[in-house]
Amino acid sequence: MCGIAGIVGTAEPDQDALRRMCDAIIHRGPDGEGAHLGRHAALGMRRLAIVDVAGGDQPVYNEDRTVVAVFNGELYNHPELRAELLAKGHTLRGSGDSECLVHLYEEYGDELVHRLRGMFAFAIWDARRDRLLLARDRVGKKPLYWSETGGRLRFASELKSLLATGDPAALDLTALHHYLTYQYVPAPWSILDGIAKLPPGHILTWENGVTATRRYWRLDSTPVTGLRLPEAEERLRELLLDAVRVRMISERPVGAFLSGGVDSAAVVAAMTRVSAGPVRTFCVGFTDARYDESGAARSIARHLGTEHHELIVDAADIEAIGLLTRHFDEPFADSSALPSLRVAQLTGEHVTVALTGDGGDESFGGYERYRLMALGTRVPTGLARGLGMGRLGAEIVARTRPLSRRRAAGRALELLAQPLGRRYAHLMSHFTPQQKDALYTDDVRASLAGDDSYRLLDEAFAASRATADINRMMDVDVNTYLPGDLLAKVDITTMAYSLEARSPLLDHRLMEWAAGLPSSWKVRGGTTKWLLRRAVAPWLPADHIRRPKRGFGVPMAQWLRTDLRDLSRDLLTDETAVGRGLFRPEVVRLLLAEHAEGQDHATRLWSLMQFELWARTWLDRSPVGVPSTAASRQWRG
Repeated sequence: MCGIAGIVGTAEPDQDALRRMCDAIIHRGPDGEGAHLGRHAALGMRRLAIVDVAGGDQPVYNEDRTVVAVFNGELYNHPELRAELLAKGHTLRGSGDSECLVHLYEEYGDELVHRLRGMFAFAIWDARRDRLLLARDRVGKKPLYWSETGGRLRFASELKSLLATGDPAALDLTALHHYLTYQYVPAPWSILDGIAKLPPGHILTWENGVTATRRYWRLDSTPVTGLRLPEAEERLRELLLDAVRVRMISERPVGAFLSGGVDSAAVVAAMTRVSAGPVRTFCVGFTDARYDESGAARSIARHLGTEHHELIVDAADIEAIGLLTRHFDEPFADSSALPSLRVAQLTGEHVTVALTGDGGDESFGGYERYRLMALGTRVPTGLARGLGMGRLGAEIVARTRPLSRRRAAGRALELLAQPLGRRYAHLMSHFTPQQKDALYTDDVRASLAGDDSYRLLDEAFAASRATADINRMMDVDVNTYLPGDLLAKVDITTMAYSLEARSPLLDHRLMEWAAGLPSSWKVRGGTTKWLLRRAVAPWLPADHIRRPKRGFGVPMAQWLRTDLRDLSRDLLTDETAVGRGLFRPEVVRLLLAEHAEGQDHATRLWSLMQFELWARTWLDRSPVGVPSTAASRQWRG
């Protein structure tokens, strides 16, 4: 696991700039560093040593040093790849995975990505052709940013690495527009104009100043036929055990995140079956019982005999809010990043690698919204239109004030007359288009005229190869919510503490198999993850198998009425925030007042707070802070 950075161009790269880029991501790789300095390419990396600790330094080269690579991630099939390459006559100097890339490139060119099993973001420089290849893993576990100006292309694992070059940065209003809808900035945008994310499952090539990107992978979702339920249960256990086994290969200590859910419990149960010793597990909980899953995690830990560690957060974590802003280079408003940061900190004190339960929801139908949307599709769009639901909803909206509950009800009626993609986009949004329109100043509204954040999900639905509605929603999440929110959160919070997270349920072989399963095996009646629960039932207590999904949330609505009330008010209404000219002050004050009086605007207020804190840290290039004396006292704890 590493952080990578580089500069390529028609002129000699700036070596000092590369050094600053690598220094900015030292937390991703505290164990070592390396650089390739060439006539047209400078590649650098910071190393977190996990496999081939003694001999796995980077960059890595082919035999005549005409091909060089830097790599972030893990290739779980590297023993098979090494055997194949040795049989073809290649010389391998170490025992790890990184050097496989340069030799696979010699054999297969850009198509080498299809031979990789794991998580990765890498750069390969072909000095014979003055050609760069960038690639990101199938589902986006490892990040990769890039920019191109003045005949040079720069890339890095984190946005702060590109900012370290000192080039001016400007806000991308379209990215902000999408962020307010989804709580994250979706690829290929970044929050800064001129810097992009390479989307998951894509490669980028740069050759003689010409850049091109293309997609190399997406889920097939062709329905599986002739598979009986007992066979499916057994096959799922086999795939999970294999995915866990290869992810436990490490020369450094390995543990697991354990919540109260089925996904992480299934991963830990599989770990206990392939591990030679006790498994170490880690959990974070809250004193607020509505959000606390530590008791369920503790129960599973006892059942499986793990060495369990837990941390309880008992109030709004002011210090963690500052840490979020420091580590997240873009505004990010999924409040579960707060406990994620704390459990990563706890885990990093004991192990270097942590397995997670991420991916179970997207492959096996775990989100409650899948069940709710399935119920909603029982009212066909044509019927809803025929009954005049859309017109009735529009009339309610026209007669009610912005952000009110009656207007929300009107929007719900309007949605019933919309196609599936639009219904789902509304369900996934935190600011609706109408709410954003009311929030923006006149200048911002004019600048964003014609930009439709919902179109991103329209395009994802149109591109999906799945046939059943539930499978289509899951496929859309694999391409949007999973990489944009969940995997970004896990990567950033774990790498903040030099901790490598591995996700067995995101093994692409398991995902490809699950994508073709009938949707009725995923969501059945009121039960989500129906097949997964049946498959792991022999491993876990019956009451845990039946336990409904709770999610990994925080009591943000309550915190914004208590511990964070002053901070939110002062941060969002002071001269600095108002002076940006982005949001109408009276609408922001209305959100704050209505939330204090009992309406729930928590996700919207938290989104605005995270944007403002990000802007002060990265856009204004000033230290994280808050504006008022009262808020400052609270900030310092």
